[in-house]
Amino acid sequence: MGSTSDAGASAVDALWACNTLDKATSFLESSSPIVLHSYISGSYLANTADAYVDTFNPKTGKLLGKVPNTQPDDVEAAIRAAKDAFPAWSKTSRAERSQYLRRISELIQANRELFAVWESLDQGKTLERARIEIDRAVSNFAYFSTYIMHEQNAARMIDGVALTYEHRSPAGVFGLISPWNMPLYLLTWKIAPCLAFGCTAVAKPSEITSISAFLLCSVFQQAKLPSGVMNMVFGDGPTTGAALVSSPLISGISFTGGTATGIAIRRATAHQIGKHISLELGGKNPTLVFADALSPSTRERTIRVAASAAFENQGEICLCGSRIYVEERVYEEFVSEFSSFVQKTYVMRKTVGAVASLQHYNKIKGYLELATRENATFNLGGVPAGLSAEANEGYWIEPTVLTDVKLDSALLRDEIFGPVVTIVPFKDEAEAVQLANASEYGLAAVVLTADGGRMRRVGEQLEAGLVWVNCWLVRELGTPFGGMKNSGTGREGGEYSREVFTVARTLHIANV
Repeated sequence: MGSTSDAGASAVDALWACNTLDKATSFLESSSPIVLHSYISGSYLANTADAYVDTFNPKTGKLLGKVPNTQPDDVEAAIRAAKDAFPAWSKTSRAERSQYLRRISELIQANRELFAVWESLDQGKTLERARIEIDRAVSNFAYFSTYIMHEQNAARMIDGVALTYEHRSPAGVFGLISPWNMPLYLLTWKIAPCLAFGCTAVAKPSEITSISAFLLCSVFQQAKLPSGVMNMVFGDGPTTGAALVSSPLISGISFTGGTATGIAIRRATAHQIGKHISLELGGKNPTLVFADALSPSTRERTIRVAASAAFENQGEICLCGSRIYVEERVYEEFVSEFSSFVQKTYVMRKTVGAVASLQHYNKIKGYLELATRENATFNLGGVPAGLSAEANEGYWIEPTVLTDVKLDSALLRDEIFGPVVTIVPFKDEAEAVQLANASEYGLAAVVLTADGGRMRRVGEQLEAGLVWVNCWLVRELGTPFGGMKNSGTGREGGEYSREVFTVARTLHIANV
């Protein structure tokens, strides 16, 4: 491993002092780009290799920071640090681990605005949206700090023969890899249960949005988390991520991100048959709107839920409902009222942030150009202007509502992952289910109806790991989170996270 770095501590201290938007903005205007440092064995690693990934402020397009592209030797050093810390950490009591998690939760809560400000600047989301996600990061640690104090295991009797019972122990060292869309929220969804169940880890956030993870390292220090229990390496997938995934010292991988990367992880670890693999991948989620959901008493809620599922966080949530299917007898009125609501409620630069990167901006732009070529109707939005890397204008895309989209179009098939929604009519319940399931993905779905029987009848036919009825993004953290088909494998949350981070054995004790 390379030497430790005072520069890393100085960099995180400088960020830590900027706990308001005004302070952070002033800091960025008056200083050089932020240089991040990986965190191994409780210290920041000196950046010896001249290999960085530049990151940009999505709202301005200006250079924001330099993220070290941590090389395989240093990734291996981080893994060995976690391996060395595992024997002691895995033997700590649940009560002791619970106290560490509670302390981390409280430190994030106490510095909520600091984390929200930097999350907003780094990812492009609105400050209000960032605050919501920081609250969820707090909840992740708080939830698992109490969950492990109330675990249950099964015991069974074989009459006159033996007592059998299940015993669980920590699985080992994990690689935790999180995406760029909800950086701290999804990173802590992995770190909290990993620590709670007695595992150690090396985490790798997306190289596009690494600042909140860098700040989290300071929280680990303040919480006095033992050296090596949690390590953070920064860098891209081909260099840093690949070294983490392929190491034989890693007992498991928890990954959230794109399906193509998930497939690559499965291939890279196929020969390591005992490695625990949990993959939460892409989604192209349907929202089904039935005519009875537009009655006077439910109309406002239906429009609001469908719009929030489409446009929260600029549509950059894997659970967003970007394919809206509407019963044909209320189709025209829904399109009109939905478009009007979105235009008033989701306003670019106010309640809608910038998309995360220039690369992603150009991807979304390409799909909107396709919509033009296919003669889709733009009820809202349009094709954004082309940008160059030197434009310094920010990556802004208006909320876009498309109709008259061909059923075989890539607009309905591909995960655009931006503020773009399609609206298509359906004739009856059977066709609604067929259209909803006509996707390679199966992560989430929304059903909007006033019919109690339909709620279950349709909901139980949808090929989706999570189904919301008359609501969206409501989570109880013990419920299983994960998808079907190309949306992933495995589930996380409560006891399902325990399945990921522990190994089970059954003891058979003969009667005396």
